[in-house]
Amino acid sequence: MAKATIFCVGDFRGLKAPAPSALDKLEAGAFPKQDMAEYKYATLAVHAGQHPDPLTGAVNVPLYLSSTFELTGIGTDRGWDYSRAGNPTRDRLETALAALEGGTSGHAFASGMAAIHALVAMLKAGDHVVCSKDVYAGTVRLFDQIVSGYGIEIEYVDTSDLTAVERAMRPTTKLVHIETPSNPLMILTDIAGVAKIAHAHGAEVSVDNTFLSPALQSPLALGADIVMHSTTKYLNGHSDGIGGALIGSKPEHKERFLLVQKAAGNFLSAFECYLVLRGIKTMPLRIKQHEENGRAVAEFLAGHRKAAKVAYPGLKTHPQYELAARQQKGFGSMMSFELKSREEAARFLGALKIFLNAESLGGVESLASHSATTTHASVSAETRAAMGITEGRIRLSVGIEDKDDLIADLEQALGKV
Repeated sequence: MAKATIFCVGDFRGLKAPAPSALDKLEAGAFPKQDMAEYKYATLAVHAGQHPDPLTGAVNVPLYLSSTFELTGIGTDRGWDYSRAGNPTRDRLETALAALEGGTSGHAFASGMAAIHALVAMLKAGDHVVCSKDVYAGTVRLFDQIVSGYGIEIEYVDTSDLTAVERAMRPTTKLVHIETPSNPLMILTDIAGVAKIAHAHGAEVSVDNTFLSPALQSPLALGADIVMHSTTKYLNGHSDGIGGALIGSKPEHKERFLLVQKAAGNFLSAFECYLVLRGIKTMPLRIKQHEENGRAVAEFLAGHRKAAKVAYPGLKTHPQYELAARQQKGFGSMMSFELKSREEAARFLGALKIFLNAESLGGVESLASHSATTTHASVSAETRAAMGITEGRIRLSVGIEDKDDLIADLEQALGKV
């Protein structure tokens, strides 16, 4: 039997050292920065934070599956020391997020709800938060069952009514959190109008931009201070990863959210960051198809006798169509409508062939869900009724399939109702 020969080398780095210029870039503390301000959105999506790797020239962002990093000395490093505090793959995603939303810093979290928790983590007992009353029920659950226990007061307001927002403001109000369009009734909030009111009272404004993505709405440009995303949705776009993000507009936001990531360990894994970076590259193309299909599906539903109260801001019958046209860069592919009862909703969902009866949104596949038992199952029937969410409300996330096939699927399913 032949004997194996084992070679032992004292310093493996000496086998193939990177070019000095590349190593210098790493030891400077981060990947080389890019000035992307001059480029348009589709170019940003492909290139922001996604420049070739300085060590290898790899075009795709490397996946750094390392929990720890070798230090260069006592108290010195190449920009990273422990992945809870920072990871090269996560840095790339956070750079891309900041560029896409026009912010000063981006921060990736373990989920959309983790991002909202980080948003309020720096508030203290006695602070007051104004929140849109028609929001994802997971936000309500977090605020009512966890955040309120910290002594932070949450007040739910119809933020589509600026007078109501003004009335809700107090000396202790620190944050106004809005979701526009809302989930699932697609009610809009005037971001610029709310920002003007909040800033006059010394409060900040955060906007959940998940339903439209950075491709179709730019809250910071409209006066908001912080943008929140569930990266699970349109940013990733393939229903294969969960994550969240906050994009800040001020230096203190960067300090605040970095502290939450590091102190609470509330950050997105390198692999999930890699998936979102991959998804962002194709987001402009996906969003175009999503919206084309969304408009076609909404028009079909609006003309169907069995689909009542179709909620889609791109329909001219929507009471806030003018605001949507002014505030948004498109109308998106999220919508909802009503059937007469829970039983009709069950028959409709059971008859679908292309649309999948599933929660979530923003993936390439079309989804249909019963709001009362999915997105808003965690709140009481009384709360749902106050929000205007009936037992027959169906929410659609229109994917990128052929729109004629999607409409045919909806038509045959409605025929079974």
